[in-house]
Amino acid sequence: MAINTIERAKFVARREQIDAQRFAQTTGMNRAIQHTVLQRNNRWHPPIIQPDLAYGRSFCMMETMKAIVFKEHGGVDKLIYTDIPTPKPGPREVLVRVRACALNHLDIWVRQGMPGVRIPMPHVLGCDTAGVVEKTGQKVLIAPGISCGQCGYCKDGWDSLCDQYKIMGFQVNGGYAEFAVCPAQNIIPISDRWTFEEWAAAPLVSLTAWHMLMTRATLQAGETVLVHAAGSGVGTAAIQLAKWRGARVITTTSGAEKIAFAKSLGADEVIDYTKEDFSKVVRHLTAGKGVDVVLEHIGPETWEKSLASLAKKGRLVTCGATSGPTVTMDLRFLFVRQLSVLGCYMGGRKELNEVLKLVQAGKIKPVVDKVYPLAEAAAAQQRMLDRKNFGKIILKI
Repeated sequence: MAINTIERAKFVARREQIDAQRFAQTTGMNRAIQHTVLQRNNRWHPPIIQPDLAYGRSFCMMETMKAIVFKEHGGVDKLIYTDIPTPKPGPREVLVRVRACALNHLDIWVRQGMPGVRIPMPHVLGCDTAGVVEKTGQKVLIAPGISCGQCGYCKDGWDSLCDQYKIMGFQVNGGYAEFAVCPAQNIIPISDRWTFEEWAAAPLVSLTAWHMLMTRATLQAGETVLVHAAGSGVGTAAIQLAKWRGARVITTTSGAEKIAFAKSLGADEVIDYTKEDFSKVVRHLTAGKGVDVVLEHIGPETWEKSLASLAKKGRLVTCGATSGPTVTMDLRFLFVRQLSVLGCYMGGRKELNEVLKLVQAGKIKPVVDKVYPLAEAAAAQQRMLDRKNFGKIILKI
């Protein structure tokens, strides 16, 4: 009886494989999709065929997809590689087959959990996504910020202040998956100048660096800027953007290899913060004056010395809290030297379009540290936590 059951199971599995192959040949699916159909859990799940009325043909959408999800907040061990339902695009939405997704510190904060912030569970991370529109095959980026596009903030280019503002991979599911859904207005066509992995490394950090330096700090040619963490995504983008602007760039990092990388991006001076007091070195390099702008995203580890590094009327602009959310400062120092402390949260679509023009022209080059397969997302996040990266860590799908 047991033998008959086993033989029956083998027969059914083989029958399903044959059916899947015939289905693939009939519908003209490419090899990658055929492989997914045949290999997913060694069982065949027939794809959903949906009419593409706009383009006069049908496209194939799998019922389930591979994704990295977490069902509760915690450490990297909470990240699970599993099958989940493929998202279905609604009105004015687009289904994108993900080819690459970049990691950001936001992924870690969302996974760990933030006080007072609730997100849908199970959750799919991933702010920076590059891939192809499933219906058309067009190569695209997904703009990470979602806004209403109609309110005063959106119309003025301050999308991230919109009451309905959301970020891919934060308030909605993102790109740690084979497919992602986004509003049609978030689709950005891309060229063949860069690989999918390189394009995925560009959007969020380039936008943040632009908003920090150009919009908030109004960096000018001839000024001096201190960029913290040269090896971070924001750091690599900010160094290049500040040099394009005509500023003198001082940056911090650790180790000979990272120092060499920072100089290759255009940094004029590089400080190894593990060996030297960066604020004292900054004072020395500026003949006691200090810098005009500090790009700060570390938090309490660097905050007081960042303020001490500023020249009179200097501007500190911050976008992150890698070492913690709470800082202290002497208000007398702030008002006597007439310093400015500026917050930055993402940026607007107009700004993203501007900075991506520089990426397309090669004025800002995406910096990729290491590429991991999707299934190794936990290892990828651990690399970021260990501060081993110089540039963006990418998941390849």
